[in-house]
Amino acid sequence: MNAKKEPSVWHGFKAFLMRGNVVDLAVAVVIGAAFTNIVNSVVKGIISPLVGAIGTQNLDHYSLCLKDPCSVSADGTVRSGVPILWGSVLGATLTFVITASVVYFLMVLPMSKYLARQAAQKAAREGTKEVMEVTELEVLKEIRDALVAQRGSGAAER
Repeated sequence: MNAKKEPSVWHGFKAFLMRGNVVDLAVAVVIGAAFTNIVNSVVKGIISPLVGAIGTQNLDHYSLCLKDPCSVSADGTVRSGVPILWGSVLGATLTFVITASVVYFLMVLPMSKYLARQAAQKAAREGTKEVMEVTELEVLKEIRDALVAQRGSGAAER
């Protein structure tokens, strides 16, 4: 009786974890978490004071009342009315745009330029290799033609 041994769950789990995509994703999450602190510091230290110079540093205070009287407690609970808290939406949007800008200009753009430079260097190396191969092939053809010519002239003399 031929009994095949099924791979264990542990071996399958190890194979899953060792895939390149899972490891790349884990690294991205860790780097993203660390990068969040940088972005939050930029927002708190630079953007909020700039917004504060125009209005208030806390955008959560900006709102619109649809049904008077509007009353919102300090913890964000609505006591009366129908307030639209557009300031918090604006703050979240600004944070997203700033995060996307920082990621693009400090990470994506330099990395894409670096990769393009690497690809151009590789293409140049491949082009040089191809030229060398063509030159070598031409030399071999000339040697072959010279040998054929020698044989042909040697056979004609006999």
